[in-house]
Amino acid sequence: MTKSDTTNTALRIALAYFDAMSKKDVDRLLSLAADNVTCTSPLGDLVGIQSFRGFSEGFAKMINRLRLIAAFGDDEHAVIVYEAETLPVNSAYTAEYLVVKNDKIVSTRVIYDGIPFMEYASKQQQH
Repeated sequence: MTKSDTTNTALRIALAYFDAMSKKDVDRLLSLAADNVTCTSPLGDLVGIQSFRGFSEGFAKMINRLRLIAAFGDDEHAVIVYEAETLPVNSAYTAEYLVVKNDKIVSTRVIYDGIPFMEYASKQQQH
């Protein structure tokens, strides 16, 4: 893992966010986010803490293990890159760009290859 100085606010918060996510601690993760947090991902745009809760809870249910690859940041911006081992997909590389203001995450952009997840979903039986 490579990371810069953890005294930088956004980087410190991004690392705490990753730690909470890797432990499936959604309440702790949400405590790091602003009430009006925005989240942009291949699944769409979310606005507000309740939408972000649903997104985070859904991801937490799928996690087997997360492995931090890199983390970089300053006082307002951070990037974390990690590998996710999930129930449907063995290996999904993900990058998140987080913006922090007043010690809270105000936005995150989640970037990952959704194709393995679509392939998994296409192989599931219809109910």
